[in-house]
Amino acid sequence: MAKGISLHSVVPMRAEAREGAEQNTQMLFGELCEVLEEMPRWKRIRLESDGQEGWADAKMISPMTDEEYEAYKKSYDKAAMVAMPMAYALSANNGQTIPLTAGTRLPNYADGQFEVLGVRFRIDPGMVITQPLELNEQNLLQAVRFFLNVPYLWGGKNAMGMDCSGFVQVVMSLFGQQLLRNASEQATQGTAVASLQEAKAGDLAFFDHYKQGEQHPAKITHVGIVIDPTRIVHCSGRVKVEKLDETGIYNIEQGGYSHRLASIRSFL
Repeated sequence: MAKGISLHSVVPMRAEAREGAEQNTQMLFGELCEVLEEMPRWKRIRLESDGQEGWADAKMISPMTDEEYEAYKKSYDKAAMVAMPMAYALSANNGQTIPLTAGTRLPNYADGQFEVLGVRFRIDPGMVITQPLELNEQNLLQAVRFFLNVPYLWGGKNAMGMDCSGFVQVVMSLFGQQLLRNASEQATQGTAVASLQEAKAGDLAFFDHYKQGEQHPAKITHVGIVIDPTRIVHCSGRVKVEKLDETGIYNIEQGGYSHRLASIRSFL
């Protein structure tokens, strides 16, 4: 099976092989994929990081040999990461800059330089973490404050637009947690927390849309990161901090609950 890697900041992955098709997720710079199907202009790919599948523009996927793929995959989980919402890397190959979004892996990183497929890049070391952050309230607040007001974008997982699970996936990666892509999938990971009062900073809270009198539907539709038992940071319209209680997320602007609490999972 053919292998590939993205050398673009963000590559849209779509439900169908056409520009106007729904964007299901995105592939970030340095992410690996397997090519499942090929058309003249499109490739159906599966991401190595979380197993998500979709159609990507063929010219945005750089081919790799099996040897290159396996060597890169071995170092992927331990690679340095971009920690800020946006950073810029300078290519030694052509002198051009490329924007890199938070959570982007930097293979073979050392002293502000990294290398992909023989091309070396330079990046401000202050934008990079070489080890996962310790998951606690102070570090969580420090990390998420840079994402506040990033707008909601279905299928997005970069600083120009994120959906709820994309936001959670990116932020939690900074703390060494490799999550699946969608909220309903993330709700199967970690360990259950019995009640909100037992929740700690970095736990994930899962929700369905709140309607008075309805019973819980089977499918989880929303996720956010617990700051403490009274606050949550999540992406709904934009990334924001809102009130949290046993009922769910209380939206002050609307004067009511926007999401009903279904479960809490811990990753500590």
